[in-house]
Amino acid sequence: MTRLWDKGTPLDERVLAYTAGDDYVLDNRLVEYDVRASIAHAEMLGEQGLLSAADLAAIVGALGAIGEEHARGVWRITLEQEDCQTAIENLLTARIGATGGRLHAGRSRNDQVLAALRLYLSDAAQTLHAGAIAVAEALEALAIRDGSIELPGYTHMQQAMPSTVALWALGFAAEIRDDAAGLQLTQRRTSKNPLGSAAGYGTPNLDVSRESTRRRLGFTVTQEPVTAVQLSRGKAEAHLLFEITLLTQDMGRLAADLLLFYTQEYRFVSLPAGFTTGSSIMPQKRNPDVFELMRGRSSVAQAALNEVLNITQKLTSGYHRDLQLIKPPLFRGIDSCLQTLDILPSALAGVRFNRDNIRLDPSIHAAAEANALVTKENIPFREAYKRVGAKLKDPK
Repeated sequence: MTRLWDKGTPLDERVLAYTAGDDYVLDNRLVEYDVRASIAHAEMLGEQGLLSAADLAAIVGALGAIGEEHARGVWRITLEQEDCQTAIENLLTARIGATGGRLHAGRSRNDQVLAALRLYLSDAAQTLHAGAIAVAEALEALAIRDGSIELPGYTHMQQAMPSTVALWALGFAAEIRDDAAGLQLTQRRTSKNPLGSAAGYGTPNLDVSRESTRRRLGFTVTQEPVTAVQLSRGKAEAHLLFEITLLTQDMGRLAADLLLFYTQEYRFVSLPAGFTTGSSIMPQKRNPDVFELMRGRSSVAQAALNEVLNITQKLTSGYHRDLQLIKPPLFRGIDSCLQTLDILPSALAGVRFNRDNIRLDPSIHAAAEANALVTKENIPFREAYKRVGAKLKDPK
């Protein structure tokens, strides 16, 4: 097995394990994107006269087969291969010989991995967006189903003003739709083509076309100058994690409300039996574990965001191996959010508000009474406020 950087010196196996880390596992999700970017790079080389038609056909055919076999589970990246870039190039050269080595002309692993990562992030953002919209739609369906039921509106954890299930559900739906829009904004950074920047300083003496790879891969713009590419590392990742954090916080607050409403003291809602669990010691218990974990997962997203920001904040310009450490928190934040988005719409479909258990304190209409006095008697609101307040203190 030949590593892309191998100079022939034996490598201590502890160094391999330490430097590769979890990349060989995590990179399996990037294989399809690296194959796409590699095919685009090869076609650009052919277009520029840096690759013969025969070599181009051999490389593109082999890359397509390698990607398809990975999708079917025929092969996975091993620790010895370190990452998807090494794995793919070694499989390529094993199949078509020295011709496979021609593919790396005009690129580095630095721009290669970033191209695959940005393509992946673009797809991930779209998947997250679709999941957020599904949650909003489930909340809107809940508003139609139980929307007319009166519900106390709270401030400072006390009944404050009258509300309804519709107002409660649609408030969350609106914010989650806003979060979905925020996820789409991350495309501004993920849609910049890094290919052709190589190790961060371009490709001296090689006439590559960055516009060609941009067009073939659907990037919106080519990132210029080449030195900006490595300086941008972590920004698209942090932006996506920031939007994920906002989304998971909204879902966490939604879960927190439902957990409160589910307590025996409130009994505002019934939760679907299929989304609650039992106790190992108390036969009567049904535990809202799903919603408790939703409440907690906003911390997972925020921790991932902080980790990425802390990795990049003090780096000097150019590439550093520290940047490899962005992948674990990035993927963890994405996966955790996707799991919540996958389960929440179905959970919400089974939520029922119990009209007979919901009681509004009579004082909850105090603000409305003050407003009515303003309209009826044409007095200042502060005067109306005092009169209603005095009446509540000394009811007659």
